Amino acid sequence: MRLTLYTDYSLRVLLYLGAKEPEELSTIQAISNAYGISKNHLMKVAHELGKMGYIETVRGRGGGIRLAMKPEEINIGQLVRQTEEDFYLVECFNPESVGCVISPVCSLKGALNKALHAYIAVLDEYDLSYFLRSKEEIAALLFD
Repeated sequence: MRLTLYTDYSLRVLLYLGAKEPEELSTIQAISNAYGISKNHLMKVAHELGKMGYIETVRGRGGGIRLAMKPEEINIGQLVRQTEEDFYLVECFNPESVGCVISPVCSLKGALNKALHAYIAVLDEYDLSYFLRSKEEIAALLFD
């Protein structure tokens, strides 16, 4: 299973913001600089994270973004479900696909589906706070 860059960047933005003090604002530019990621990509990610309720945006001079909820309220499995376009591990998972000719009798599809559900179930066991246990070390690597 491979996550899209969109999900990867979403997780990174949340980790960055989670490593800050709760009320402290950050800018997209600062996050872009810290990770070496395009500001344009992060603007789209931050916008969507805001629409999903994970971050809040403060407009105006001195504005920025911060987490809109506590890290322990951000479930990683749920975030992945919301940020991934689809979970089509193979062509036959896509209902709009012409599909593989052996799909009607193929047991591989069932095994892959079971693996996918197990993958997401593991992510459901974690919230953002788990990955912020070493908040000080993360901050030391990300912040100037």
